[in-house]
Order: sequence, then structure tokens, then C-alpha cells
Amino acid sequence: MEILVVDDDAELAALVSRFLQREGYHVTAAHDGDAGLGDALSGRFDLIVLDVMLPGLDGFSVLRKLREKSKIPVIMLTARGQDIDRITGLELGADDYLPKPFNPHELVARIKAVARRLSPREVAPDTRIEVNGVSLDASSREVSVDGKRVELTTIEFDILEMLMRAAGRVLPRDTIIENLYDRKASGFDQSVNVHISHIRRKLEMDRTLIKTVRGVGYQFCRNAGDAA
Repeated sequence: MEILVVDDDAELAALVSRFLQREGYHVTAAHDGDAGLGDALSGRFDLIVLDVMLPGLDGFSVLRKLREKSKIPVIMLTARGQDIDRITGLELGADDYLPKPFNPHELVARIKAVARRLSPREVAPDTRIEVNGVSLDASSREVSVDGKRVELTTIEFDILEMLMRAAGRVLPRDTIIENLYDRKASGFDQSVNVHISHIRRKLEMDRTLIKTVRGVGYQFCRNAGDAA
């Protein structure tokens, strides 16, 4: 797995690179936003670890420009306690976030969770799912609504597939988080909420497709009756 670490703290980037290399990853480091964006768009990497505070283009600007052209998974590094940075990163299309300072073992755990989702898998016989006008093809990872194709990021696709396979049933938020990230859910983790908000904006035109069951989780609606 080829990983790009973009952080202006050269010493930290070197430490992270050495740690990840010991874990078997190939790592390249960039120390400013412009260089990081150029490397990220090169097509050489499988995952980006991206700091928010960067000289030149900041991390948010890098992510915004990257998402215009690429679905590559991004883990944002944010200042501890800065919830607004985490939400902003997720809104711009980050897959996950990790507050600084962090334990490198935690970063590896986040990377492994992403790698697990990206790795080739056996596709179920019912590779194509169609519910309430939404069609999802697990083999080609394509989604369409009423015949019109919709572009989703990798993590948005995985969340939608989980919800559609459980259509009509409420899928607990904690279950979604644990399946996606291989970690226990936290009451302060807003990642799934933000990703589902993105999915709704992309899919829902004239009807409710994903219903929030307050305090429990989310339900993909099979019909208008489910949405009531």
C-alpha cells in the first residue's frame, strides 16, 4: 500500500513514515499543501494522511481540490479539541480524522480499516441491489437513482451498501461505525452522521431515502411508508 503523508512538521512526518514503513507500508512525505496536492493527484498513492495546518494551501484547500478529481481515501490530522476542523474535513470529503497528538498505533489501525474496505472481496451473488429507485452494483461500485448515475466516495458507497442490504430495518449507528472503522463507536464521533448527510444530498431529490431513527441509527426506506 502506497501512503502519502502531508505534514509541515518534517520531524513528525519522518517519525510517522518510519513507523508505517516498519508496518510494511511504502511511504512518501510532503511538507506543504502545493507539493502534497501535486503528489496526491499523481495516481501513485492508495491513501493520504493529510494535516490541516500547512504552508501554502492548507489541508482543507488540498482536500477540496483533490475531491474535484479523485476519490482516494483521506485521513485528516486535526488539532485535538477542534471539533470544527473535524466536521469541516468530513464535509469536504475526508474519510476519517485523527486528532493530534496521536498514538502511531492508532494511525495504523485507521489505515488498516481503510485498507480492509479497499481490498478485493468476494462479491455476493446479489451483486446488484435495487431499492426504492436506487440501484447499487457492488462489483462495479456504481450507484444510480432513477436511472441517473451518482458519484460517491469510497466510504459513502460502503455506507450506502450497508444500509441498502438492510433496507426496511434500522441499522444502529454504532454498528455502522464498527463495521467501517474497526473501532468502538464514540458518542462524539460525527463521521457517519456527516457521510450520511452527503449521501442524502446526492441521492434524495423528491423523496426520503434514508431515515434517521433518533438515538438508534438509520433506515434505508423501501417505500414511502417506511419514510413516514
